Amino acid sequence: MSTLLSVTTPVSPLLVPNLDFSRPVLDSIANALHILFLFTYTDFKTIVFPVTAFACVAAPIQHPKGLLDALAWIWLHLLQCNVSNQYKSVSEDVVNRPWRPLPSGRISANAARWLRWSLIPICLAVSARHGKEVVLASATLTVTTLLYDEAGLAGHFIGKSLCAVPGYVTFEVGATRILAAHALDDVARMSLLCSALVISTTIHVQDFPDVAGDQALGRVTIPIWAPSGSRLFTLFAIPAWTVLLCRVWGVGIVHSAILGAMGAGLGHRIYARRHREEDKVSYLLYNLWLLTIHILPAHARWGICQW
Repeated sequence: MSTLLSVTTPVSPLLVPNLDFSRPVLDSIANALHILFLFTYTDFKTIVFPVTAFACVAAPIQHPKGLLDALAWIWLHLLQCNVSNQYKSVSEDVVNRPWRPLPSGRISANAARWLRWSLIPICLAVSARHGKEVVLASATLTVTTLLYDEAGLAGHFIGKSLCAVPGYVTFEVGATRILAAHALDDVARMSLLCSALVISTTIHVQDFPDVAGDQALGRVTIPIWAPSGSRLFTLFAIPAWTVLLCRVWGVGIVHSAILGAMGAGLGHRIYARRHREEDKVSYLLYNLWLLTIHILPAHARWGICQW
């Protein structure tokens, strides 16, 4: 009897289907998130970090949840802009950034087009949680993105500037408004004005590493239109802005000297080192400089740079 009870009758695997779908589902989710990350990867240093730092100082930050909301808003709108831009410039990315989702084949053109148009109502809906001003910022970003990609303004540096500068400042307005408990004060408004002026006169630094890809698309960027003149202008513009903004925000003489040297060194590097790989490093350093001058208004709020 005990022997009979210990015998286990084998069960056919056909009668017990494998219902563990967790691994394929998790793999699909991870792959989708990786693709979204790749769409925005290069602009963490150009948009996410500088704009977040700017908003934390200009608002200033009131609560950790506000910071998370601002970060989510910045990244989601960056995704909208980048999917649209990369969908329209695959041939450029084949030359400059072949690892991006479209040229690498990680996502189809049809899927990217669907994602691109789906993100517009999603961004507006997310913005609606934060009030009319943030919705207006979202709508402005959508308009500048469409003008840039659909109206062909990306093809010439004048049109590119008319889209890039308002677009960048709109990122700052939206993030700052999410973090601010009340209406923007004088420090916030002056910060936005200074940022707009700096971006409008130095944003062409981003085009130095991409000359080959832009030429392949027939674009006329400032480095293509004025190869030497644009570098000569940058040689003086970056240190001049550094000194001027230190004066505007009342930064102490020691900090001003350090930042001035930083700006002068960056300007000289951009002027003197002209190979594509050097331009990539210069652009990274430019974003660090931009991040630094974006937080100078902190001195007006908290007096952190008195010496």
